[in-house]
Amino acid sequence: MPRYTSYPPANYFAELGEADFKNAVLESNEQKDSNLSFYIHFPYCPRLCHYCACNSYAMPQTENVEHYIDALHKEIDMILPLLNSERKISQIHYGGGTPTSMPLDAIKELNQHLLSAFKTIERPEIAIECHPGYLDENGWQTLADAGFTRMSLGIQDFNADVLKTVNRKPSLIPINEVFKILRQRNIKINLDFLYGLPIQTPESFYNTISQAVALAPDRLVTFSYAHVPWIKKAQLILEKAGLPAPENKEKMFDNAAQLLEKEGYVRIGMDHFVKPEDELFEALQNHRLHRNFQGYCTRRTTAQVYAFGVTGISQLTAAYAQNTKVIYEYISEVFSGKIPVRKGYKLDKNQQLVREVIESLMCNYYVDFKEIAERLNVETDFLKSVTTYNIDILKNMQDDGILELNENSIKITAEGSPFVRNVAASLDPLMKNTTKSFSKPI
Repeated sequence: MPRYTSYPPANYFAELGEADFKNAVLESNEQKDSNLSFYIHFPYCPRLCHYCACNSYAMPQTENVEHYIDALHKEIDMILPLLNSERKISQIHYGGGTPTSMPLDAIKELNQHLLSAFKTIERPEIAIECHPGYLDENGWQTLADAGFTRMSLGIQDFNADVLKTVNRKPSLIPINEVFKILRQRNIKINLDFLYGLPIQTPESFYNTISQAVALAPDRLVTFSYAHVPWIKKAQLILEKAGLPAPENKEKMFDNAAQLLEKEGYVRIGMDHFVKPEDELFEALQNHRLHRNFQGYCTRRTTAQVYAFGVTGISQLTAAYAQNTKVIYEYISEVFSGKIPVRKGYKLDKNQQLVREVIESLMCNYYVDFKEIAERLNVETDFLKSVTTYNIDILKNMQDDGILELNENSIKITAEGSPFVRNVAASLDPLMKNTTKSFSKPI
């Protein structure tokens, strides 16, 4: 089944030209979602972790890094004139790779480049993924001065033996000191962890999450390690080290989730935990939780996404567009004045409606056809008709305890949550007679 991190999923992307992308950007100015979200991808890492399946590469010479950063500015300069200057920024997000391995002044300059061109909404989310293994006290201070409102710290595990086995550096300074620096600037803090790695046990991972809870992060994420050595050969090293048995991996998550919920955190989706006052939880309670390729967000901060950098995916109302995955092509084309888009997908009006339905189901475990129809100014029956809504199939799922069905809504039960992808697929017209390959739903 598709994972539905986007609709349509990325394996439906096909060739998309520069002219098509420019037209999509211009059309995006006319959409109801007028806020701006920017994503900046920095692909380099000082040291590659064996588990990583991201679009990341070993850090090159300083001169090459500088060329890449210059290319980011040039790409930004090609896109910004296409955008209505009256629009406001609601989100900026840096990912990688290791974006905090960029010269920190360069990060601040990139933020200024965007923030000088547009106003922001009240309380925008300006976030960056941080590797604490390469930042000293001055580094954290400099990063805090760059205008960020949220930082995600990639801890992965507090166990030094686990980190050594997966080739990841531990934090350069104690994490509690990092918290002090960021808290003084009122910066929200996420902690990210990975379970299913060699040497980890249910007991050791429980200890790691216990240490995390003591720090009281605003959000905490427990990612499941995805073992895909046919895509990332470096992961074969972890096979030699020995991966935990599936039942132990399941215990790691279950124990961590029970501890977090006991300590007052609430679950968002399958792997995010937040404090009850977090706006993500409020959005979930109101069935208004949203997501983009950067993760869960609210409709307050969510906007059409304009991505910069190699592999970056722009998410516009009527189109997706992904840049080249080859770094030298990216730099060369940008310096020659060409937008380096390679592939994407143009959504027709009906597919945009289907996206709203499936996204609501995947994020909120709930879809209200009437609410969506009213918000998008269409008839409820028409909204159902553009999906593959089949009352008999849905009733069978209800009989199996997977969902609760009303005339205009579908609610996934707690027991049915592992099958949410199956329910979404039953509403997806693209799944009829598809030849696409997807992962198993469970």
